[in-house]
Amino acid sequence: MKSYSLFTISLLCFAIFIVDTLAFYWLQSITQLITSEILKTTINVIFWIFTIGLIALIIILKVTLDDINPKRKHLLVSSLYGLTISSFVPKFIFVVVISILFFSNYVFSEQESLIIVPVIGLFSGFLPFFVIMYGVFRSLYRFKVHHVTIRFKNLPTSFNGLKIVQISDLHLGSFNFKYRILDKAIKIINDSKPDFIFFTGDLVNNYAWELRGWKKVFEKLEAKQGKYSVLGNHDYGDYSQWNSTEEKQDNFEKIKRFYKNIDFKLLLNQSEIIELNQQKIAIIGVENWGKPPFKQYGNLNKALNNVAAIPFKVLLSHDPSHWTEEVIQKTTISLTLSGHTHGMQAGFQYKKMKWSPIKYKYKHWAGLYHKNEQYLYVNRGLGWHGFPGRLGMRPEITVFELLKK
Repeated sequence: MKSYSLFTISLLCFAIFIVDTLAFYWLQSITQLITSEILKTTINVIFWIFTIGLIALIIILKVTLDDINPKRKHLLVSSLYGLTISSFVPKFIFVVVISILFFSNYVFSEQESLIIVPVIGLFSGFLPFFVIMYGVFRSLYRFKVHHVTIRFKNLPTSFNGLKIVQISDLHLGSFNFKYRILDKAIKIINDSKPDFIFFTGDLVNNYAWELRGWKKVFEKLEAKQGKYSVLGNHDYGDYSQWNSTEEKQDNFEKIKRFYKNIDFKLLLNQSEIIELNQQKIAIIGVENWGKPPFKQYGNLNKALNNVAAIPFKVLLSHDPSHWTEEVIQKTTISLTLSGHTHGMQAGFQYKKMKWSPIKYKYKHWAGLYHKNEQYLYVNRGLGWHGFPGRLGMRPEITVFELLKK
């Protein structure tokens, strides 16, 4: 909420009030079927207590946000965000559906409308509510493994069958120090017996203190040949206010140091050459590079300096928009691994079909893409940020097998 003005927050509250007023109006067509006046009054009172309470909480949190301890701030904002979404979306759908049904009353007789319209309207509101609740309480930590096989002409024969695990967007502050949540994910990764583990950014939400206690979790990760990582936009502390540039820099240095403590090599516009049987591949890592308003810390040319002659290159770059702007048809990078979008933590996926509102902001937002012989994979993220739920977009662990074509 801190990034939004009080005026914007006021508009949000006004929208909530309008939708709730309309929802209450249509709710009367349902409560009229109830014979008990006490029960009807109780429903009406509870409805408005919740609405007024929610609006008051949003405004109070916005006004007092700067004075809240950062360790509590994210939990409060995310909880209120989840409450707002789970309240607003079902009511909005309820209002739209029941309005359409009411004004299309020629479909039903007057007697049928008195029963059918309220029932369908009520169902249209409860269904999205239960879907959201499922996303918050059930699918948020239901880790999904995506197995991806890609064939390359220029993959050295010594690396045929190379197995890579990619994870991204942990946002550890969102876990509120519940370390055991990731136990299953760690087991899945280790059971895959990867040659490499790549982490593509957003370790934290903002602060180094979010990392407290997590070392004992991530030091369990095992890879035969190495573990590598890059930074995401949230890892720089750009979304927080600091008392001084030194304080911000100290926070940043602690985050970078954490990778060393868990035996991940952090690539800061750097590359690493991997040799096997006198054949070589290159692992390249850039700092965050995104379209404005995201800052562009990444320097791909610098990272490519000592690996230009190596035919097969893997790039770790947090933001998938980097692939379009600087990678394809401008470099010889074969595979780019990104994250950042989370798949918006909401969408629809069935076999090869997928959709999410995030597609209107990012052309490449989840899964595998290619342009000729250059590939991009966008991981949907293992953690969460903002909305404490995942709707049709489960947290992801990606297992790659690279084969010689």
